[in-house]
Amino acid sequence: MVVNKLERLKKLLGIADDSKDEVLQFTIDNVTDMVLNYCNITEVPEKLENIILSMCVDKYRAESLGSETSQGAVKSISEGDVSVSYGSAYSVSDNPGMEFLKGYKAQLDRFRRLGRW
Repeated sequence: MVVNKLERLKKLLGIADDSKDEVLQFTIDNVTDMVLNYCNITEVPEKLENIILSMCVDKYRAESLGSETSQGAVKSISEGDVSVSYGSAYSVSDNPGMEFLKGYKAQLDRFRRLGRW
């Protein structure tokens, strides 16, 4: 049984309906382009398929792609007169979820090719 990337990603994220298909397909296309560009290859080898899906899950969650707004982790909370401050959702130091990009480098390096300059 062949399951396409979109269906597999939906299952991995626990999404049952089609309401986020466009955002999920964008995530798949974006991560695939990043991998192809980083590795300097034109086609995704079969052994990279699961890595790309893992990257898609991380990217979708870290960047809150299914949301209209994105906010970082809570940096501080004050109780008197209530005050909450958030870090940047796009900063690695403020959002540890963005660390996923660094975590895949070793796996991707095995498929990386030298440029044809």
